[in-house]
Amino acid sequence: MRPAAAAVGQPLDAVDTPALVIELDAFERNLRTLADSVKGRPVRVRAHAKTHKCPEIGKRQVVMGAVGVCCQKVSEAEAMVEGGIGDVLVSNEVVGAPKIERLAALARRARVGVCVDHPDNVAALAASGATLDVYIELEVGMGRCGVPSGEPVLALARGIASHRNLRFAGLQAYHGRAQHIRSTADRRAAIEGAARAVRVTEELLNKHGIECPIVTGAGSGTYMLEVENGAWNEIQPGSYIFMDVDYGRNEWAAPLPRFEQSLFVLTTVMSTPAPSRAIVDAGLKASSIDSGMPTVWQRDGYNYAKASDEHGLVEIGASAKAPRLGEKLLLVPGHCDPTVNLYDWYVCVRDGVVEHVWPITARGALL
Repeated sequence: MRPAAAAVGQPLDAVDTPALVIELDAFERNLRTLADSVKGRPVRVRAHAKTHKCPEIGKRQVVMGAVGVCCQKVSEAEAMVEGGIGDVLVSNEVVGAPKIERLAALARRARVGVCVDHPDNVAALAASGATLDVYIELEVGMGRCGVPSGEPVLALARGIASHRNLRFAGLQAYHGRAQHIRSTADRRAAIEGAARAVRVTEELLNKHGIECPIVTGAGSGTYMLEVENGAWNEIQPGSYIFMDVDYGRNEWAAPLPRFEQSLFVLTTVMSTPAPSRAIVDAGLKASSIDSGMPTVWQRDGYNYAKASDEHGLVEIGASAKAPRLGEKLLLVPGHCDPTVNLYDWYVCVRDGVVEHVWPITARGALL
């Protein structure tokens, strides 16, 4: 891991760039907003660490009431356990002998769960000898992994129960596509469709004497819809701590609270070729554009228009004051998760001064 881009006590304007910045006041308010929104509800929070990849943040989420975290990769889960998180769900299928061997080793150090959607995967997990919580992934509209509701789930649940070292922990029903449906009403309709699949499946399992302890899923864009629906008793929000341009395009209507933007890319104006253009040192290697270009924070008339490997082109409107050479700008990433994966450190700032520098331990954790 490379040296940190900043030092505690340093003013933000002195931080070298590009740098990934957390505005701590907004970040902490986001933690409280989620905790308050589910207080007294029959649901538990399992915060999604694929967003932040940082045990320091995971521990703060647990302090705010999360039972643990979920991850998408075994290597992410390893980083979380090594960093002090004791309950981790790999909310994904883990296939292949090397990964399963590492998952089994991790299960000797912490409580570990994993998702399945195929009987051969169940058999491979059982053969590892590891004691694991196993969740069946239900296809509820994501169009990715998972099995249809009903009989396929029953067959998998019976298979899991046939192995003494595996515990059928419940269902994963995550509708990822619903997170960025712009209209709250349309998001609600998508979640209601997912809930029907959950209820049909739970009824079938109960009919055959199989308890379904947990139904887990939900993300930052829908989680209160799942909570109010009642078919879920565990939620997996991740991006709520940071937000990004894409989430900012959503309608945020009740019962969903509005979270604040707390994650930024700090960049420096490295060239001023014309009053209408500025070039910054944050390009494709500094901010993910899969969900669109970043935006320039609190600068009316500034438009981040184009990115190349090491450069970003910012268009300056006729009525806006052009930036000076060397001036620092804050960018809002188009998509927070892959942007985080580009950095080794968070520069955590309060009142314009660096208060913490946190390592992004699971950066590049792809295996």
